[in-house]
Amino acid sequence: MFNTNVTNFRKNIFGILEQTIKYNEPVNISTKDGNAVILSEEEYNNIVETLYLSSMPATKADIIEGLNTSLDDCIPEAEVEW
Repeated sequence: MFNTNVTNFRKNIFGILEQTIKYNEPVNISTKDGNAVILSEEEYNNIVETLYLSSMPATKADIIEGLNTSLDDCIPEAEVEW
């Protein structure tokens, strides 16, 4: 995560936003009243999708099962029937 203060962000807003979009790296902007985080749209959509999938118990269980499956127990990609 890239950290900056609001003054630096104001001076470099276009460059910082371009970097955020290009590299999907969140930006933490600190102010005297607190902090704010800027995300690329792609990163935001990924977070929303993850939350959505995690909200469905059966889907969440399938994902966890897949994460816990050894690669030795998986079939080669070429053998997957789509």
